Amino acid sequence: MLNHQAKRFPIYLTMLCLLLVCSIIISINAGYIHIPLNRVIATLTGNGLEQDEITIFSFRLPKIFMAMLVGMGMAVSGAIFQAITKNPLADPGILGINAGAGFAIVVYTFFIQGVIFSIEWLSIFFMPFVALVGALLAASLIYLLAWKKGNVTPTRMLLIGIGINSAFGAGITILQLKMEPINFMKTIVWLSGTIWGTSWTFIWVLLPWLLVLIPYTIYKSRVLDIMTLGDQVSISVGISLMRDRLRLLFIAVLLAGVCVAVGGGITFLGLIAPHIARRLVGATHYQIIPISALLGGLLLVVSDMIGRIIMAPTELPVGIILSIIGAPYFIYLMFMKK
Repeated sequence: MLNHQAKRFPIYLTMLCLLLVCSIIISINAGYIHIPLNRVIATLTGNGLEQDEITIFSFRLPKIFMAMLVGMGMAVSGAIFQAITKNPLADPGILGINAGAGFAIVVYTFFIQGVIFSIEWLSIFFMPFVALVGALLAASLIYLLAWKKGNVTPTRMLLIGIGINSAFGAGITILQLKMEPINFMKTIVWLSGTIWGTSWTFIWVLLPWLLVLIPYTIYKSRVLDIMTLGDQVSISVGISLMRDRLRLLFIAVLLAGVCVAVGGGITFLGLIAPHIARRLVGATHYQIIPISALLGGLLLVVSDMIGRIIMAPTELPVGIILSIIGAPYFIYLMFMKK
């Protein structure tokens, strides 16, 4: 069975790469301003019209690439959470990690941004660190409150995560009520999961994080495999369980935090993509992580494309599209979980 899964892995990897490229090309052409495919190709090869170059290179391509990167980061974060908690329902959005990062961003925007930074690009580069603080705060609270008799049970962690999610959500609402109407509407749209970082600057902010954290996760995939077998097995084969668990938890929180900083409150993606990946390639994380990353990028690019088409010229936040897909899947998993 393992040999069969190993043979399927490069096939699925190639297919998902092709689907991702196709979805990017189709997404460039989708939206209120329709650009025929031949003009898209001409623009990408440097022979297009000036208005097409502005539309594609200044607006659509940055948002598409941002959706792809955010989808990859959130999917890998979800795969790590599910492995270290041994809980198939774990997801950074459900556990409250996204809410913690979002709360930190809202606090930063409300109290600090205009006071400290007058240079916009400097503020953009600082935002992932702000989101990381909020995400780490949420993760620390969940881990400490879920700790009981020297152990953290998956069910207890999930239930406490839902409570933390609600608490941070309430804090965000209180701050929103004190905002100016225009800022209030901006945060509402952002928290619903819109890819709001639609410039190349945001991509250069997010890309280095993913280039470091995702390969490191693949490198630690053997540790994730062992963790899914249980604490006793992990200790018996010689891994430092507590150290590796905290290290990987930090990586998952970091991925979720930086993605929330530029992508908003996107939920269920970290739940769906790893589940589909396991169905395709089995339980080996060396295969699950890259497949989850590609699936996450593909799902978010397609969801963003649907959001631009379904109510054109108004764009529907990508988080709403994912919630429509993810909520029924979450309920299905709850019924199927023994």
